[in-house]
Amino acid sequence: ADRAQALVGFGFRPGSAKEKMDILLGLVGKDYVMTVADRAQARSIVVFKHDEDKIFELDSKIIMATAGPQGDRANFAEYIQRNIQLYKYRNDLPLTTKGAANFTRTELATFLRKSPYQVNLLMAGHDKKVGPSLYYMDYLGSMHKMDFGAHGYGSYFCLSIFDRYFKKDMSLEQGKELMQKCIKELQTRFLINCPKFICKIVTAEGTKVIDI
Repeated sequence: ADRAQALVGFGFRPGSAKEKMDILLGLVGKDYVMTVADRAQARSIVVFKHDEDKIFELDSKIIMATAGPQGDRANFAEYIQRNIQLYKYRNDLPLTTKGAANFTRTELATFLRKSPYQVNLLMAGHDKKVGPSLYYMDYLGSMHKMDFGAHGYGSYFCLSIFDRYFKKDMSLEQGKELMQKCIKELQTRFLINCPKFICKIVTAEGTKVIDI
């Protein structure tokens, strides 16, 4: 309780509405992992644009979807991105998705006690031995490997759809169909307008943007 009061004292408000307004979705398929994010960039009651890319490419086969205030999202994602690249150059060996997720979780937990970042994350990647994987992280530094995940108010609508329709080893077409169900539900039921989404997948060949 004392630590929470201290965090609030220097402007940190746990569970702020901004990080919940951003919508992140992710699922693991047969030979791919897919992430989807809304493209709105907003502050207060104003939407500035609808072409924001909230999914950062950390490495050739690792991506990270981010939710939260624009400054925190961009600064933290770029910090993680640069450090993962630095590790690769120093050791002549890229980090695995699990390694990158653990590093990111540790940094979130460290900053939580100094200058917290209000960011929620979905990290997705594909490794030669492990295959596709998805890691769920929040601003408090918790982390869990999942078959599917969601962040923001959109999760209130989409988690039940994932529970109902998600199956192990879904094909790419089945994964796209499931994401389309989620997006349709959001555009029908969610109070906030969500006209555009971006979808990225990671396979053994690398990362690419696909239509959804």
